[in-house]
Amino acid sequence: MVRRGEYAARGDYHRTLDPSWDYYPTYLAKLTAVRRYLDALPAGTRVLDAGCGEGVIVEEYAERLAITGVDANYASARIQQGSVTALPFEQQTFDRALCLDVLEHLQYEEQPRALAELFRILRPGGELLVSVPNLAHLQSRIQFLLRGRLIRTASELKHPGDRPAGEYIQLARRAGFTLVRRQGIFPTIPVVTHFVRKNPRALAPLHRALTRLLPIPGWCFLNLLTLRRA
Repeated sequence: MVRRGEYAARGDYHRTLDPSWDYYPTYLAKLTAVRRYLDALPAGTRVLDAGCGEGVIVEEYAERLAITGVDANYASARIQQGSVTALPFEQQTFDRALCLDVLEHLQYEEQPRALAELFRILRPGGELLVSVPNLAHLQSRIQFLLRGRLIRTASELKHPGDRPAGEYIQLARRAGFTLVRRQGIFPTIPVVTHFVRKNPRALAPLHRALTRLLPIPGWCFLNLLTLRRA
């Protein structure tokens, strides 16, 4: 068992979510979308969860899918320690790959390398499901118009590679991927967003309603991108 970084400091915090975490309803909505994606795959599909942390998804789908987890800061019986910028697998090993809330934690110069590695380990026709926070979400855009600066999705220390979702899509295309689907979670309506983040558990139904009514990816805090290797 290896725990480094935030896992050394906070333990397996994705297993026991804190309902007061301001990202709590967004994280749950992301998990719902990821599970819907994985549930549609045939049994035995070869899946890589790159940057999987404690391996919550890996453990959940281990009986149905041929799923493997890798993370730079975590290792266990099901999780292999390794970097998304130098994946320890042969080329064209997997049918599908996940990279969930990972790219923003990399430096800007590391992001193209990570996408190139994910492209390399996928078979032709394989798909990559990516989730990334969107620096250019609605509230951030309004802030830019009023004050000339965007609202970071987290501190620079935590998200050094923070970008608008559109830039991630451009990076993916340069790596050889084609965008198949783009989904938004949590449109950041001013004022309303403040209250949702201050009361994430109590206002989770409002979070879900906003995502259902205004699922405009460019307005949303989180984007899910389905990318296909040619």
